[in-house]
Amino acid sequence: MVSFPSFGRVKVVHHERSPAEKSLVLRLDIFLMTFGCISQVIKYLDQQNINNAYVSGMKEDLNLYGNELNYFTTYFNVAYCIMLIPSQIILTYVRPSFWLSGLEICWGVMTGLIATCHSAKQVYVLRVFLGLCESSAWPGMITLFMYWYTPTELAKRMGFYHSCQALGSMMSGALQVAITNTLDGHTGLAGWRWLFVINGIITVVWGVAGFFMLPDLPNNPNPRAIWFTKEHAVLAMERLERNGRAEPKKMSWAGAKRTFSTWVVYFIAVLYISTVLASYGYAYFNLFLKSLKHADGTKVWSTSQVNAIPIGGGAINVVFVWIWALLSDYFQTRWVLIVAQAVLGIIPCIIMSIWTRHPASVALSAVYASYFICYLALGTAPLIFSWLSDILPQDPEARTLIVGVAVAGYYAVSSWSQVLVWPAKQAPYYKYGWQSALALWVLVIIMTCALRVIDVKYMLPKRLAFGSTVIQCDVADESGLSETRSASNSDVPNDSKLSKEVQTSALATS
Repeated sequence: MVSFPSFGRVKVVHHERSPAEKSLVLRLDIFLMTFGCISQVIKYLDQQNINNAYVSGMKEDLNLYGNELNYFTTYFNVAYCIMLIPSQIILTYVRPSFWLSGLEICWGVMTGLIATCHSAKQVYVLRVFLGLCESSAWPGMITLFMYWYTPTELAKRMGFYHSCQALGSMMSGALQVAITNTLDGHTGLAGWRWLFVINGIITVVWGVAGFFMLPDLPNNPNPRAIWFTKEHAVLAMERLERNGRAEPKKMSWAGAKRTFSTWVVYFIAVLYISTVLASYGYAYFNLFLKSLKHADGTKVWSTSQVNAIPIGGGAINVVFVWIWALLSDYFQTRWVLIVAQAVLGIIPCIIMSIWTRHPASVALSAVYASYFICYLALGTAPLIFSWLSDILPQDPEARTLIVGVAVAGYYAVSSWSQVLVWPAKQAPYYKYGWQSALALWVLVIIMTCALRVIDVKYMLPKRLAFGSTVIQCDVADESGLSETRSASNSDVPNDSKLSKEVQTSALATS
């Protein structure tokens, strides 16, 4: 048993996992994490390909010379926002292996159909259906992780899962480069159309795999998941109890009312929305590259290079999301690392704010560096939702809804704000984009520090009280079973005291 420093918090006593528990976690990583991560790569591949297609011939083929690219995002975001919270509620009634996998198949079909479009209006319709179907994926998997992983395991898994967004972005750029060089014009289809066809096929195939790979819930396991046994289900429930986590339950009106009557749902939502919007400037790196021209008017970068260069930023994103998540679980802190990323995010905002107003006063190398620095600060989401799991271990209904509200809130805001703050017509000299991002990063720092104070002073005692209640129930159950244990001469050692110590310590961390 070892303990790690926790920056002034109650010291975390780490439970030493048995071989059976290690086997369970390994199986979860192989099946749950693998499905989630590849699904996330595919999801972001499907989302990002619209930008890659736009700079690879789609703009010219469909006559997209206004803000159509922004509207593609807007229609997707509005639909995503509308369906997200209902999807989170449905997830508590329908098996995740049915709901998440089924919707993935649907959005794969919609992605493939974009290859047949010949006008912006047709793309708008399909983007709406894509948003409706994809709304379940990210928040649904984050919710499942909260049920299956313990506090010292959670941030790493969420971080790895979240980093797959960057992998999807990198693969989209690389895939578009490969398609442009090999399939462009094959069977009469432009390269950007082949991108959607290939994405759609991959998505449908992986959606089918989800029916067998997802374990569903600890108290209602997937009968089709042959890799998951009854013993694993019992052990999974023991892990929830040991770490003071209440078991999953169907969403109730009382739970929804309780959630929306507290400040936590609104605070976490604003914090999450602010971090995502503050870091969004990196998404327009390819438009910056596309805008660069030599003195004679020729393009500095070819289409393949415009798609390939941001892949380097994606690699930086992947590495640093892992670093932030590993540090978070190792030191059992969330807030310090969120603030650190906000500070890093402020640097490119200042440089780019100056460059967009006075381009001649800032070296172009500094602009390139700023875009790449943006990728360092994209690891806040896993820390925020790991923190949410820490501060509300006793309320799975609230956690499920808060994740949904936070992500839906982001898409609701971005559906209109992106057109105003980052209009394609202004690229790359945005009038308000980088200044807005700077203000949001400052807000993130203030809110994170405030939540840290509130957590320690007011929420920690509630978690400890909940843990004490669970422990008392355990003691009552054990006293009723003690005679049975004695009569059976069980060889299993009684480590209830150790479990209670670990449980109380886990409740004290955030």
